[in-house]
Amino acid sequence: MSRTAIASIAGILGFLLYVAAVMILADLVLQTHWALQILYFALAGILWAWPAKWLMFWAARG
Repeated sequence: MSRTAIASIAGILGFLLYVAAVMILADLVLQTHWALQILYFALAGILWAWPAKWLMFWAARG
């Protein structure tokens, strides 16, 4: 199996798990102060990019 295929499968599964975790935690965050909500959703919207970037670079190396 090629690196691209492994990265594609890992990326899709990882992203789905990340979205599920963010949604579960969002239920808890929605009961907090609005400033914490803004911080949480801003970070949750950005943090997935670093593992995705690493995965793409790893797949392109091979």
